[in-house]
Amino acid sequence: MSALIARQLQPSLAERLADMAVQALIDEADLSPKPGLVDCRGNGAHNDLHLGLMHASAHSLWPTFNTMAEAALLLGEAGQPLREVLGQLGRDGETEMLRVTAGVNTHRGAIWALGLLTAAAAFHADVPEARRIADTAAALARLEDPAAPHNPDSHGARVCHRYGVLGAREQAQHGFPAVIEHGLPQLLASRRDGAGEQNARLDALLAIMTELTDTCVLHRAGLEGLNRMQAGARAVLAAGGAASLAGRRQLRELDRDMLALNASPGGAADLLAATLFLDRLAPAAPAPTGSN
Repeated sequence: MSALIARQLQPSLAERLADMAVQALIDEADLSPKPGLVDCRGNGAHNDLHLGLMHASAHSLWPTFNTMAEAALLLGEAGQPLREVLGQLGRDGETEMLRVTAGVNTHRGAIWALGLLTAAAAFHADVPEARRIADTAAALARLEDPAAPHNPDSHGARVCHRYGVLGAREQAQHGFPAVIEHGLPQLLASRRDGAGEQNARLDALLAIMTELTDTCVLHRAGLEGLNRMQAGARAVLAAGGAASLAGRRQLRELDRDMLALNASPGGAADLLAATLFLDRLAPAAPAPTGSN
């Protein structure tokens, strides 16, 4: 193979970022056992989702993430023009996602979080440090999108209004604190402690759940569900995490509670995908060879 052909076969930066974003969604979906969520065991607290649908949805979003990263590189700065382009691309991506899933909302929150982070990562390819990327994504999230539809009757909007909590938009505007301050540090700490990659990822999810005001859980199970999610996640980590026998017992109990309450921490799942995306960009403690 000639050097010219080899260069042509190399994926662009935007393509690599889209690959990582989609892989993060697939890794999140496959991770098991996740309390109340779709995973390799089954549908969790959902009757309209399954693992195959989550995979199909993730793959359908590759063009969206690729075009978002391309737009960032083309426009060259995290300003108002890029914010408006990302908004339209996100809405187009959601339309395609819903077409693929026959109307089931699989990854609406992930389009928002990973879309912003993918675009932001395009600006920091040379030094892909997680906090810098999150800060750039936050700057984009704080800009208004005049074309964004105003939907006060959406599940998320109703929950935020009823309980006086912050939602996915504010999480992004504040620089994804659930990811930067909880998910990533726990992922790296569990790896250093020898938990194994899947257990480390479960611990990262639980760390996010301990602090996140998950509007998906609030919508389905109210404050009782949210309090149980947060307390249960803390109990797993306090017992030694997913790699310990005591932690696994607590995790099974949390899973039973989430199913009994029909609660699914979808917001935490989206932020775990964001955590895995940022980790793939610049892992401070690399995953073991051969892990997903």
